[in-house]
Amino acid sequence: MNKSRVLIVDDEADIRELLSLTLQRMGLDTDCAAGEFEATQLMQKHGYDLCLTDMRLPDGDGLQLLEHVSLNYASTPVAVITAHGSAENAVAALKAGAFDYLAKPVSLNQLRALVRSALKLPRANQPKKSGEKDADAGTFPVLLGDSALMQQTRQMIDKLARSQAPVHISGESGCGKELAARLMHLKGPRRDAPFVPVNCGAIPENLMESEFFGYKKGAFTGADQDREGFFQAANGGTLFLDEVADLPIQMQVKLLRAIQEKKVRKVGSTGEENVDVRIISATHHHLADAVKDGKFRQDLYYRLNVIELRMPALREMRDDIAVLACEILRKSVGEHGKVPALGPAAVAALRAYQFPGNVRELENILERAMALCAGDEIEADDLQLTSPATGESAPVDRTGLPLQEHLDSVEKEAILKALDQTRYNRTAAAKLLGITFRALRYRMERLGIN
Repeated sequence: MNKSRVLIVDDEADIRELLSLTLQRMGLDTDCAAGEFEATQLMQKHGYDLCLTDMRLPDGDGLQLLEHVSLNYASTPVAVITAHGSAENAVAALKAGAFDYLAKPVSLNQLRALVRSALKLPRANQPKKSGEKDADAGTFPVLLGDSALMQQTRQMIDKLARSQAPVHISGESGCGKELAARLMHLKGPRRDAPFVPVNCGAIPENLMESEFFGYKKGAFTGADQDREGFFQAANGGTLFLDEVADLPIQMQVKLLRAIQEKKVRKVGSTGEENVDVRIISATHHHLADAVKDGKFRQDLYYRLNVIELRMPALREMRDDIAVLACEILRKSVGEHGKVPALGPAAVAALRAYQFPGNVRELENILERAMALCAGDEIEADDLQLTSPATGESAPVDRTGLPLQEHLDSVEKEAILKALDQTRYNRTAAAKLLGITFRALRYRMERLGIN
């Protein structure tokens, strides 16, 4: 079996030697170059599984070499070494397509983790190993749709999966931001490690630090044992920070340091520990506006928003609505149930609707329609869509229903509307309805609302 081969580019002989010895101990073949010209000459002679280059070279810089590799050896990932504290260089390299970066002085633990991740990337025409996961396998989640916008989105996700750059996913609530993040993880070199989703808006401020970084036994009242945080849980994998705009400023400072240093300190600990985590963030807010308003740190914004992926709204992909609806109905009834058909009028009504809640709202509408439809076909009236002009719900005909069914229908409609308005936050929905969380949970279970 051929060994993987790594090209090391640095004008300092002692650094080249240190990196080369470290990688050789990992069982890798290495070649070294002192500058950009020498590196390009070696690349013409050998194929490399990874190029590791300093940003500052005597006859050029790392970005120029990165561009050369991207144009001529697209399947070879490039990682750059930057000066300590030079966040701008690291961000510039990631934006230019670098796989990842290391800061000087180079941490050998971080180097080994980076190299292991890079070598897991599929190479062009590389045969699949026995037991290796297939990114196109049926067990993977998929983003359905044949519209040009959805095809572009899938292509962008595939491209971003080959990088370790922080990605910020923007888009309206319910448009599939977490699904996109999960696909980036599953299609990338970290696919066998954990994917840890975190809703930043659901964590009490006084628990933020301990939840993210963990704590030591005795750090505070009730800390009766050591506990790992989100960063430790995601070590080697991906940490997905949903609704990142909801983080308080003080936590933003600590998060920025963890991302830059790739180290965290547990609450109550005197030492730091290395963490190897890819950060993907998302929010339905405009982060740039939050920066202008002083609610979000500009330096953290630049570290999270290295590459932005915009998830399209459902109303921008009207041709995909029927395909999505049929798949949602199929999943809702399970393997053995009979899938109700969508009548032509129902399809036309869905395509004309604005979908402020996007795919999540479509799922909700179809769940309600299945409960209301009388036969094997869902009609337009079963959808109970709001009028685009007035925003008011079409009147529901409950004539002839027994009293209890009439009341259940009214109650279910009110709960679903509250959940829509609060982005499916049950605590907020209960408050909006004027009932306790416990009462809402009971009613949802009784009415079959998932």
